[in-house]
Amino acid sequence: MPHNISLITTIAAALGFGLLFGYLATRLKLPALVGYLAAGIIIGPATPGFVADTALAGQLAEIGVMLMMFGVGLHFSLDDLWAVRRVALPGAVLQIAVATALGMALAHFWGWSLGGGLVFGLALSVASTVVLLRALEERGILDSFNGRIAVGWLVVEDLVTVLVLVLLPALAGSLGGTHSESHGVTAMGEANLWTTLAITLGQVGAFIALMLVVGRKLFPWILWQVARTGSRELFTLCVIAAAVGIAYASTYYFGVSFALGAFFAGMVLRESELAHRAAEESLPLRDAFAVLFFVSVGMLFEPSILVEQPLKLLAVVTIIVAGKSVAAFLLVLLLRYPAKTALMVSASLAQIGEFSFILAALGLSLGLMPAEGQSLILAGAIISIALNPLVFRATKPLERWLGRNVALAAKFERAADPLAELPASVPQEHLSGQVVLVGYGRVGRRIAAVLAERGIPFVVAEQNRELVDQLRKDGAHAVAGDAAEPAVLIQAHIARAAMLVIATPDTFHVRTMIETARALNPNIKTVVRTHSDEEAELLRGERAGEIFIGEQELAKGMTESILTNMSNVTSGGGQHAH
Repeated sequence: MPHNISLITTIAAALGFGLLFGYLATRLKLPALVGYLAAGIIIGPATPGFVADTALAGQLAEIGVMLMMFGVGLHFSLDDLWAVRRVALPGAVLQIAVATALGMALAHFWGWSLGGGLVFGLALSVASTVVLLRALEERGILDSFNGRIAVGWLVVEDLVTVLVLVLLPALAGSLGGTHSESHGVTAMGEANLWTTLAITLGQVGAFIALMLVVGRKLFPWILWQVARTGSRELFTLCVIAAAVGIAYASTYYFGVSFALGAFFAGMVLRESELAHRAAEESLPLRDAFAVLFFVSVGMLFEPSILVEQPLKLLAVVTIIVAGKSVAAFLLVLLLRYPAKTALMVSASLAQIGEFSFILAALGLSLGLMPAEGQSLILAGAIISIALNPLVFRATKPLERWLGRNVALAAKFERAADPLAELPASVPQEHLSGQVVLVGYGRVGRRIAAVLAERGIPFVVAEQNRELVDQLRKDGAHAVAGDAAEPAVLIQAHIARAAMLVIATPDTFHVRTMIETARALNPNIKTVVRTHSDEEAELLRGERAGEIFIGEQELAKGMTESILTNMSNVTSGGGQHAH
């Protein structure tokens, strides 16, 4: 038996120490990922004792990124991505520009070259997809509108980073690169740059077109054929093979990142009726490799930089956690979205991760950035990832503070937004005894269709401004905004409504909506959708009205159908059902 088993050793050490330190972190009321990062530091080359294989850990981390993005794609439709384009696309591009400018200014102050500052700034501008997804999943808001904005924002960042990674070698010579490969690429001149850009855009476009045109039909069909065999292990293997295989092929043939390739793999498999089962079957493996990702990040940490460059590191962390967050917050407000959405997006982006490491390594290999820059980026990533859960927690008191300071909150609201209030032309008979429907997702659409069919008046309260605009064009009554804010429910005329129906998956603000509605209309009836048993118990304790839990209602409906059919069978046979 071979004695060189570094792969097994690395996996065993990463998972074992990850479990130990993750458990200790949760006992100390800290996020488990802080423990995973600590485990990576312990088994990394910067600390004495056992040292795991850093190169292998990095590749295992790449698999973790693929599987995480694949899981997101399974829950993220093309319609979801298209719905947030007007905030995600300009927001992500402008936020990258602002963060890059801040990084370049800091690098210029330190005396670095233009190219070094550019790479440094770009590395600080790109958030970690894995960290974001874990944060959204832990808070149950991945499927909410704000969660879709954050994911769409990260997808745009990934696309921008793919272009940067391809174009940077071509620009390295003019930016002060010292390595021969950069001069060799730029010797062809400006024409080569435009050719490279055209080829890159063509490759990305060809990949996306192939996935949307061919992949949406082919891969769900393959998944169904495997499922028909009845073999659970074959089905799981098919799901994982699709995630990793498509991600690899996207990089090898089209130059697209692993993360983006896996994301589109999940999106095309979502077209299958077996998408929910695919998500469940791949979840344990996704969680295990996500742990390996955080451990591998910890292995890159150099603790000595805390002593050697404390002020520089403090400046880097300030740009990542504060500079990017403030920029994203202001940009979301300028795009006329609520302050709560701006706070959630800004907290999501207050960290950096995998793409930052790739950019730093490329900048170092091209002779653009000093080795000190890579160390600062890695240290900044570790600290920002560890601080990110605290940043998310800070959004709650900030929301409450804005709520108490009405005058200040008014400055953050969307001034003169025509979608934030109902038009004066809405008949008054539609605003008395109506249903106020919060959320117009998959569940909300079905409820609205039934109400419209029965002739029952209703007003939709939805955060997605594009959906509200379309609803009004279709003749429906809708207001844009977060229904947890009293002003939105007031605009929906909740004081004269007969019923409040909460069909949004955002469970964190349900009680606030109900409290506001009852304060304005004590006799209002409420119907609530939730996915959490714990949340359902809390709502029942507060007499929140009728509560529907997805899995329970599905089981109840199926059971009633079974009992009805069995009753008919026994009645037909001359027996009586008891």
